[in-house]
Amino acid sequence: MHYIHIKNRSSHPQTFQCRSPYNGGKDLTIPANGEAKLEAADGTSGAIIAVHDGVIGEQCEITKSGWMGYDTIDISNICGAGGNMTCQQVGDPAGQYKGHELFMQACNDAWHKLPQDKKNKLNGFVFLDGKGNVKRIGAPKESQALEEFVRTFANGRTYIGVGAWGPSAGNPADNEQSKAGKGSKDILIVYSDGNAAPEPSKPFTGQAIQASAFNVLAAAPPSDIAVASVKATEATGPGILLTNHSAKKNTYFFYDNYWNGNGTEGNWKGPGN
Repeated sequence: MHYIHIKNRSSHPQTFQCRSPYNGGKDLTIPANGEAKLEAADGTSGAIIAVHDGVIGEQCEITKSGWMGYDTIDISNICGAGGNMTCQQVGDPAGQYKGHELFMQACNDAWHKLPQDKKNKLNGFVFLDGKGNVKRIGAPKESQALEEFVRTFANGRTYIGVGAWGPSAGNPADNEQSKAGKGSKDILIVYSDGNAAPEPSKPFTGQAIQASAFNVLAAAPPSDIAVASVKATEATGPGILLTNHSAKKNTYFFYDNYWNGNGTEGNWKGPGN
């Protein structure tokens, strides 16, 4: 059995939504400077989501021992942010992780440099404290202006916008976040109002990903990329058995992240459910 280790490095209790099966799908509140340990069996998928003012924000999306037995984890801000969060497979070098360790500080700095006309476009999506500093942002998936703003300081560090979905190829920087890690291990999630790096004294050096990791993404519009036909090959391990019983050729899209690339939580149900 592997585990998810969650560290709350803030000076206040922090509540997280735990999407099934983690923690039985129940909310979890970790005290200031406290830790929690949750079971995370191979083959499971879910998310650990920070809650701010009753609204969900930054989150760690997890698939344990998925494709070829590799873990897939990322930090997503597609639904908002109010704190800093990082994640890594336990045992990875301290500087190799996903997420922006100072996301909110970078957001606040970028906000104060933003021209007033652009601030006006973010009305209702950027929330300030009594001193005029950013305390929380809404969901970039609901505002193109907000997505563009967040990309000015966090592009390539977190999942920000709507990724590959249907005819859209998504943003390359977002798609990179869905690359698999190295094998199946325990997962470390760090939350903080300050530096959320696994070891704050160690600078970010990059993501630790499996060299052979890849994304099966949606086909781009025909005007950009032609959809290729491929011949089925003999299966070499666990996977998806896809059979087309119709009388015509069909195109299928494969998605490799918990939010399905369109900003909605994955919620597949099989026949009869």
